[in-house]
Amino acid sequence: MPTTAELLEIATTVAREAGELALRRRGEGVRIAATKSSLVDVVTETDREVEEFIRARLAELAPGDGFFGEEGAPDESTTGRTWVVDPIDGTVNFVYGIPAWAVSVAVVDGGADPLIWRALAACVVNPSSGEVFTASLGGGAYLDGERLAVSRPDSLAETLVGTGFSYDAERRVAQAAAVQGIIGEVRDIRRIGAAALDLCSVAAGRLDAYVERGLKPWDHAAGVLIAEEAGARARGEGGRRPSASLTVVSAPAIADELDALLDRAAV
Repeated sequence: MPTTAELLEIATTVAREAGELALRRRGEGVRIAATKSSLVDVVTETDREVEEFIRARLAELAPGDGFFGEEGAPDESTTGRTWVVDPIDGTVNFVYGIPAWAVSVAVVDGGADPLIWRALAACVVNPSSGEVFTASLGGGAYLDGERLAVSRPDSLAETLVGTGFSYDAERRVAQAAAVQGIIGEVRDIRRIGAAALDLCSVAAGRLDAYVERGLKPWDHAAGVLIAEEAGARARGEGGRRPSASLTVVSAPAIADELDALLDRAAV
């Protein structure tokens, strides 16, 4: 049975290597392979190549573990552990050359359902900046080896909130309406376009909170663990764990106020 430190070493090795591959491919030019849920929900050839690279490397380094990625079919686990992977989080940013996209790799036990899994180790790499965010269960969160801690805003009015929007146009309109109920109560809102990086930004104190509905398991598996190990409070619908229904991650200092605001705004 590998330790969480050993699992973290695997996650970091694979995420770094995958990030280097994705960055090389970005320099060679981007080709759209397909659209998924809508015309703006794109997948590139690099998404697919990087995911297959990660799958193959994990088969070497963690044989028997399951695999659950964005682009391909899942592999069943014989060990109880599953690797939850987003080969390129922020694909639209990647396509447009916006340097806010990431490779996200996490390992969990208890299956592939975020409502019941337990995240063990995680790594999020931003290849454009070279930043590497890591965390292991009970071991803290780090950015390039430096320990991370969440911010301590004094009030909701001093809270910088990150969010994201759905690929579905109708749902985006509803999300924009919900933002109207929030923006006047907080310092400001940021929409960066890569959930894994947003969650790491909460860990690093660059954001005080992050709120989004509709995140897939691979969008938040690594980032939530990194944020929690930096001291953030993470929750979902009805106080359950973060999931597609709702993901809220914030500094504890304003968590209760933020939850009340989200209820009033019908987020």
